[in-house]
Amino acid sequence: MAKPLLEVSGLKKHFDIKGGVFGRKVGTVQAVNDISFTVMEGEILGIVGESGCGKSTTGKAILRLIEPTEGKVTFEDHDLTNLSDEEMRKLRRDMQMIFQDPYASLNPRHTVEKIISEPLLIHGVKSSEQRSQRVKELLEVVGLNPYHATRYPHQFSGGQRQRIGIARALANNPKLIICDEPVSALDVSVQSQILNLMSELRDEFNLTYIFIAHDLSVVKHISDRVGVMYLGNMVELTEKDKLYEDPKHPYTQALLSAVPSLDPDIRKERIILQGDVPDPANPPTGCVFHTRCPKAMEVCKQEKPMFSEVEDRHFVACHLYN
Repeated sequence: MAKPLLEVSGLKKHFDIKGGVFGRKVGTVQAVNDISFTVMEGEILGIVGESGCGKSTTGKAILRLIEPTEGKVTFEDHDLTNLSDEEMRKLRRDMQMIFQDPYASLNPRHTVEKIISEPLLIHGVKSSEQRSQRVKELLEVVGLNPYHATRYPHQFSGGQRQRIGIARALANNPKLIICDEPVSALDVSVQSQILNLMSELRDEFNLTYIFIAHDLSVVKHISDRVGVMYLGNMVELTEKDKLYEDPKHPYTQALLSAVPSLDPDIRKERIILQGDVPDPANPPTGCVFHTRCPKAMEVCKQEKPMFSEVEDRHFVACHLYN
């Protein structure tokens, strides 16, 4: 049995709301609220959900780009939540992030060579010749011309900039890459090119991805397993095919009913959710989804459902199955 590369257990991230003249704490936004999952080596785990559900916060909290409030994150036997800043800095060469906006994530004042070689310099490659050679290799790997190393980010298209971001993430041969909506800012025609590139890189370098997105068709294209988040909670997690063919949680069913089908003979009944997503600073009692759930029962208002295995490797947080 393969060993998990990453284990997330009871992860929480709450943000304080400050108010008044003295900026005192007046409330808490529960951005991520007690989620647990594992990621196996070489796997692509997709995480989907509406905007504001806590997907990106989860990715940043795993890498400690923001400090988790509670919980444990274990990467290759290292408990990341208890490491010092210096120990964490050394481990970061094995864990990288690709950001959503290729326009904002690259420094406009730096050349492509400087952008990609910076991680190499930080992690001990002192020779400028070695760094320059590695930059050329990485540009070729992501499908760009090595001669473009002297150019600046504004001279590239959105898709090309995201390729530069991928090259930067690959610089130190990481084991885990967290992709925070890496294609959502790109044209649809470019999205598939970037997704195919990422799949090829996974196979070539034995990478492991956590792929965060709000587009279910994008996640289906690239992931092995998919986790669905709602209001800071993981509500369903299983293999990609199982999730798309037999969704268990009412929220997942509603999300998938909205995905258009290419087959004109398939007619899906659209599930329209009532109301708005509740305020994460004041989430509902019991199951966080009960205020919008078409199958809500009395118990849903009182008790939070356990995130438990209802079928083989199919986890759901719903009183219909508990």
